[in-house]
Amino acid sequence: MHARPLRWLGLSPHVSIGSLPSAQRRTSQRASQPDRQRLERQHDRSYSDSKLFVTTLAAAVARMWPDVFSNAVDPGWVPTRMGGPGAPDDLRLGHLTQEWLATSQDPDALTSGGYWHHQRRIEPHPAVRDLRFQRELLDDLARFTATRLA
Repeated sequence: MHARPLRWLGLSPHVSIGSLPSAQRRTSQRASQPDRQRLERQHDRSYSDSKLFVTTLAAAVARMWPDVFSNAVDPGWVPTRMGGPGAPDDLRLGHLTQEWLATSQDPDALTSGGYWHHQRRIEPHPAVRDLRFQRELLDDLARFTATRLA
């Protein structure tokens, strides 16, 4: 077994706000969309879902490991190759929250279970705090990786 980290950070852009847990999503899909549009929506949904899962994992780690400062960070939409040159956020500010949460002794940084953007707590998608959704995610990850968080 590996030692637990002192701090755990998940990178999760705010796009996860538009995600739906998979059971809710399945009931909202439309079968009649043209293939290209459907594939683009699936890609967007997959990206959003992955960020929702990272944020949920950070919340679950915070709940399960009270001795670890576990948080998720939204760096903003920054001008990178992925974000594109028109992204409105400041690239310099994008990494400061991660750095602050990983190294600072500031009392605000020594907290757990937060979702942060530019050194301010923001509210994540409601599913992040749903204990059943957290358990389902942890069970899926354990099956996929053959490793259970303990």
